[in-house]
Amino acid sequence: MGAVGAVRSRQGRQSRRAGLVLGLAGMTVPLAVAVAGPAQAQARPAQPRPLGRSAGSVTPATMAAASCTTSVGPYQRQAERFLGRPVDGRQSRADCLAIQKFQVNHGISPTIGYAGPITWGVMSLINTQKAAGHDPNAAKKCPTNKGRIACVDLTRQLSWIQDGSRLVYGPVPVRSGRNGFETRTGLKKIYWRDINHWSTLYKVAMPYSQFFDGGQAFHSIAGSVWSPPGSHGCVNMRTGEAKKYWSLLKNGDDVYVYGRKPGT
Repeated sequence: MGAVGAVRSRQGRQSRRAGLVLGLAGMTVPLAVAVAGPAQAQARPAQPRPLGRSAGSVTPATMAAASCTTSVGPYQRQAERFLGRPVDGRQSRADCLAIQKFQVNHGISPTIGYAGPITWGVMSLINTQKAAGHDPNAAKKCPTNKGRIACVDLTRQLSWIQDGSRLVYGPVPVRSGRNGFETRTGLKKIYWRDINHWSTLYKVAMPYSQFFDGGQAFHSIAGSVWSPPGSHGCVNMRTGEAKKYWSLLKNGDDVYVYGRKPGT
């Protein structure tokens, strides 16, 4: 192979490697996320212009920074307000990095710092959950004549434990079943508990599992409870809160699931 051929071959390999890295950075997941309104795909801007390093210099360590977009999303101002950024509706590098960090922390893809409908949907859900946490009427739809009961509000993606009309713990954010794997509604009972459960079906750890309807259970997850698109029917929780549920509930306790997760 001549010198020119060697250079072209080397450039071709570099281009293919860069293309693979960028392809991984832009991967999406099914987007039946729990947000107010119908599930929508995270809109990717046409030909986003990267800030920082050029695409040819992307490495795993610089992937996030290299894919940070300059494009203004339809929910730019809302995202800026949520993140405590100056609300001007313009995409600065600092804005992009803040949005991108939120996307990474909550499992939203692609992580390019674009304020699209999925990103704002998760932010909006968090705002709703925070407001409901201070709402004295949050538990009104859950039965008060059952004694100790775990309530799951699919519409707001919240759960809490009450004893009669007295709130014992919560509300806390949860992640219920995605479209096609909806968490089933109705009055149930915890029938089996396994603190270190392993799902043989999905090959994943399910710590602090408390089963209340077939294979559906409360359990903790390692990732974000706000990450789309949802569980396979279980009520996913953060570790500390799943651990608290484990300490407060026992076999035979009631579970009441009601509402409907938006996007399902």
